[in-house]
Amino acid sequence: MIGRFKFLPESLDQFKNLQTLDLRNNRLKSLPGTISALTHLRRLLLDDNDLTSVSDSLRCVKDLRELHLDGNRLPAIPTSLFFLSKLRTLSLYRNRIAVIPPRISRMVQLRELSLGRNQLKTLPGSLWQLKALRSLNLSENHLTVLPKPMGALVHLQMLDLGHNQLRELPETLGRLPRLTFLYLSHNRISRVPASLFLQLRRLQYLNLTNNRLTELPDTIGSLVSLEELRLYNNKLRALPESLFRLTSLNELHLQDNELASLPAGLGRLRNLRELRLSNNRITQLPPSVGELSNLRYLDVRNSPLISLPADLGRLRKLTHLDLRASKITNLPNSMRYLTYLQKLDLRWTKLSSVPKWIGLLKERGCSVLV
Repeated sequence: MIGRFKFLPESLDQFKNLQTLDLRNNRLKSLPGTISALTHLRRLLLDDNDLTSVSDSLRCVKDLRELHLDGNRLPAIPTSLFFLSKLRTLSLYRNRIAVIPPRISRMVQLRELSLGRNQLKTLPGSLWQLKALRSLNLSENHLTVLPKPMGALVHLQMLDLGHNQLRELPETLGRLPRLTFLYLSHNRISRVPASLFLQLRRLQYLNLTNNRLTELPDTIGSLVSLEELRLYNNKLRALPESLFRLTSLNELHLQDNELASLPAGLGRLRNLRELRLSNNRITQLPPSVGELSNLRYLDVRNSPLISLPADLGRLRKLTHLDLRASKITNLPNSMRYLTYLQKLDLRWTKLSSVPKWIGLLKERGCSVLV
């Protein structure tokens, strides 16, 4: 169907064999009761309309597997959806839903559920009975507490709880053995239970940015599959040595904390490609930074860094080095060997003079900002 509709025709018989119906970005205010005629429908896309309710006749579309209702005006989860026993994907992002009714436990085939950007304040126990769930998005709500039974979602792989008002995390969150993606940014979390990380051995992405963390538990070293760790904009003063056992890490984001130093164990992160340390209290980098043989991006701007180790010249794959507004007064001569460097930012530093070998970097195509 092409065009922008406010209403659908009452008769849909001519579409009875349709398997996918895409009605996104229209002005639909309602669905006709004759939607029940689409008995072969498997995918229904209704994102970005003006729906405030969904016809009760939708319960008759028994083969429906995927339903998208993002960006509407629904004040509640439509009752008809609880009768769609084959539904595997349900997306209700950006509506006005304030309550998840207990009947959601009927949707036992659900693999993906998105209720982000609604008005949820609490979560019912029935939600944790959806044991087939692989993906759960509860971001951008008003949640303050997570119920302990959430550990029952043993098949869950993606969990998004960002942009809520969570102050603490239940230990049962660590009982999700298949979890690979965990997003907890923009909450009010001040500590992480030590036991939480012990069983999350498949976790690849962890985001705890924009919280109130002052320390990390030693058990973070148990996240052996972790590839990306984002911890910026907290109040971290030190890092546990166990963090540097995470040898699968590709990206480590530590900017906007209160770190004064980095442990020598940093050099064990041989797969690290991106290291962000800006806006901390770091005055020196450990010589072991030279062991980060795959590092491409190093950002230490806006820090009281006074010197760089000669080992920095061993970072032969480094392409970007940002030293803006640091307090360095000279650069190690070994930096002339950074043959792949594409950008070197030295603005607002305390450099007494620019070394002659900077010209070599420029000849190789490096953009040098002084």
